[in-house]
Amino acid sequence: MTALPPGSTIGILGGGQLGRMMAIAAAQLGYHCHIYAPEERSVAAEVSAEFTCAGYHDLESLDSFAKKCAVITIEWENVPVDPLFHIKDRAPLYPPVGALEIAQNRISEKNFARDQSGVTAPFTEVTDITSLEQAIAEIGAPAILKTISMGYDGKGQARIKAGDDLNVHWKAVGEQPCVAEGFVTFSHEFSVILVRAQDGEIRFWDTPHNVHEDGILSVSNVPAPSEILDQQEEARALAAHMAQAINYVGVLTCEFFATFKGPVFNEMAPRVHNSGHWSIEGAITSQFENHIRAICGLPLGDTGLAAKRVEMHNLIGTQADDWQNILGDDRNHLHLYGKREAREGRKMGHVTKLFF
Repeated sequence: MTALPPGSTIGILGGGQLGRMMAIAAAQLGYHCHIYAPEERSVAAEVSAEFTCAGYHDLESLDSFAKKCAVITIEWENVPVDPLFHIKDRAPLYPPVGALEIAQNRISEKNFARDQSGVTAPFTEVTDITSLEQAIAEIGAPAILKTISMGYDGKGQARIKAGDDLNVHWKAVGEQPCVAEGFVTFSHEFSVILVRAQDGEIRFWDTPHNVHEDGILSVSNVPAPSEILDQQEEARALAAHMAQAINYVGVLTCEFFATFKGPVFNEMAPRVHNSGHWSIEGAITSQFENHIRAICGLPLGDTGLAAKRVEMHNLIGTQADDWQNILGDDRNHLHLYGKREAREGRKMGHVTKLFF
């Protein structure tokens, strides 16, 4: 494993806040970042050395971008896969394309977890209203209908209750391929966040307890309560097996439900993750820095807690307007992402509170 020297260029596919925080971490280690994204205004590009604004299927622009990079990574798991095969031999690409192929399809994702001995909710693929009716007859209601691809922060989902008109829910998800999942009774939601180096070393951060509102992560807390910690070892083992199975490099996040029968796998994110934002101040080495370390072939940093307790609160929509009051508490660390429009449901920033 040969480490990339400082001054090398890291290519980042995607121009949002995750790319922004990765670029900041990379700059602290002496690297330059080159953002590639289709949006003309990129909050990641604002803090990076170079920016290519072009579509993911623009192979000429993608090729030119790749030739300037010593290594390439992603900040969004829904970057189209096919164009990546065009550039994966231009520069090392982490995480591997196979991880994106799995994460972009909920059916593949759940089957992959099961292949590694993970437990998932009961699920059935749905392609039309008839198969939806059959799925609900099989797994029962309540259930959740999710689009197979491109769903996040509660988007592309419909909750189905007993007796509901299934046609309404089918239209709500755009009449596109979906997965129908049986409802999971759980006490807590949590995520396992790991980093895997090029030599296969794996380190975990403390497991955050996650609270969602309207399908969007609201708060992450570490340390997690005992109900989660009792299931942490089993959940970590599954996440590690998944990472090893695809020779993963970088930060990988797996989300779980804590149930009375043990951890139930929900989904994976092959990237740095919202539930790990607390690690910027709350861990000795943040998820962003360790991701950069991993893809550049550097030794991994200590993932231990830097405080007795840490809380991370997402700032959604106009909540970010309260920045002055937030900064009035000297335990708070404010991160605003530089987005101009505070739309409803949009992540505008986060605040991390440390307790010593």
